[in-house]
Amino acid sequence: MIEPSKDKRRGSGNAPAKAAFDPNGPIGRKLKSFYDVIETEPVPSRLLDLLEKLDEAESRAKGGS
Repeated sequence: MIEPSKDKRRGSGNAPAKAAFDPNGPIGRKLKSFYDVIETEPVPSRLLDLLEKLDEAESRAKGGS
């Protein structure tokens, strides 16, 4: 059995994978910029209506009103 530290194939493949998941790398920065834009958008009224209906249904199920 080959130890992971001595397996040459594994060592060469891990560096790009680690770079891809670096939060300060180019992909991380791009994802953060997308998130920042989405975060400032208002919640659609249709979603708010659905959430309100869900709250009402949960209240009725618990015997609230």
